[in-house]
Amino acid sequence: MTADLAPAISGISGNSAPATRVKSSTSTASQFGYPRGHLGHLSEHEEAALDKFKDVLEQEGIWTRGPPASHDDQTLLRYLRARRWIVEDACRQFKDTEDWRAANNIDTLYQTIELDAYEQGRRLYPQWTGRRDRRGMPLYVFSVKHLDSKAVSDYERQGAKSSFSDAKTDGKTPSGFLRLFALYENMTRFNQPFCTQLADREHPDVPITMSINIVDISGVGLKQFWNLKGHMQVASQIATAHYPETLDRIFVIGAPSFFNTVWGWVKRWFDPITTSKIFVLAPHQVKATLEAFIEPRNIPKKYGGELDFSFGQLGVPDPAWEGIVSWENGFTSFPTGPLLWKEVDNGRRMACVASGKENGKPRDVRICTMPKAWPPRETLDGEKAAAFQETTEDTQTNGEEGEVSGGTQTDKTTNGAQTDEALANGELVEKLKLEGGNEARVTPATATA
Repeated sequence: MTADLAPAISGISGNSAPATRVKSSTSTASQFGYPRGHLGHLSEHEEAALDKFKDVLEQEGIWTRGPPASHDDQTLLRYLRARRWIVEDACRQFKDTEDWRAANNIDTLYQTIELDAYEQGRRLYPQWTGRRDRRGMPLYVFSVKHLDSKAVSDYERQGAKSSFSDAKTDGKTPSGFLRLFALYENMTRFNQPFCTQLADREHPDVPITMSINIVDISGVGLKQFWNLKGHMQVASQIATAHYPETLDRIFVIGAPSFFNTVWGWVKRWFDPITTSKIFVLAPHQVKATLEAFIEPRNIPKKYGGELDFSFGQLGVPDPAWEGIVSWENGFTSFPTGPLLWKEVDNGRRMACVASGKENGKPRDVRICTMPKAWPPRETLDGEKAAAFQETTEDTQTNGEEGEVSGGTQTDKTTNGAQTDEALANGELVEKLKLEGGNEARVTPATATA
């Protein structure tokens, strides 16, 4: 999400190659594409790896089966995909993350962070537009020019001096960055679960665990890039280590003319697998490429779409939620700050509850409820509801309260590279060119960051 700013460009050095074509189809499924490698769509090898992963974690005492399990399957699968299904490597990363979370009281941080501290971070980093891509993944926008040296310095100084939550830290993670990870928690504990319950997508049986991002670097000078070096390195390293496989891809927009020159040293700041998910778009490529992945109504107007959204504002409610999301207590959209989902009505509905603190007082107010569409409930005779997609379609046709949508993520070929048969609105997106004539290849994204 946030600090993953380095573009993966093949041909940037001048050895250009034809861009990968984005096929004219609204389907994201292909031989090696989504939802392969995700819950409900695992190969025998992947199923075996998941079973072994659980056994090892249970033996290590860092995962319990429940019910409910201490960590759901979709979370465990993120670590396996990130580590190329090598169980030992996934276990090591999972344990490191659990140790880091415990040492920094991440759960406490998210549930007790002051709203003004949370908002300070939200206004500097990627922001959810309130919309999703064609696959149902949440769409974030990041305007980097707001993250200048003064803003970063003030942000880090405030974080170091103030106590903005009840959480204790390990003394190793800079306290200023902990507010950033409250934003990651919001993505994984509020946004992705919300999109998972929205069933107006091709594979409503697959939970959402990733996001798609537009990163706008227009107006960013060479000096600003350099001044952000340390901040971006630390943020990216921690995010890659502890929030693996939460990024599908990033589209970088507004690259300045000198970007080709700085790419050589910028890419060293980031994990190479993270950089492989990021694509630089020249001005004439923006509209066609974004529309290949996102419906025009969900693309901000600034980038050629129809959505009234500006960096800094909260997400714009989607008309697709009407009849599904039932707002309460005067709310008509999701507020800032930590949000959590809880089961209500004997597990038939999900309630969104605002958490965190406001002026030192815990915030505990219900924002809305929605039907629990995922996972499908078991029928009275004990068998699982067979036609989940049919039910969704019937609900939408009849106008009843029903399941909604979300989308998901990337996948890989047998060697770990993602292949998309992705979504183009009836046209082929054939080439992505950088300013200056260098061809930027749309490289198949690999999984990890």
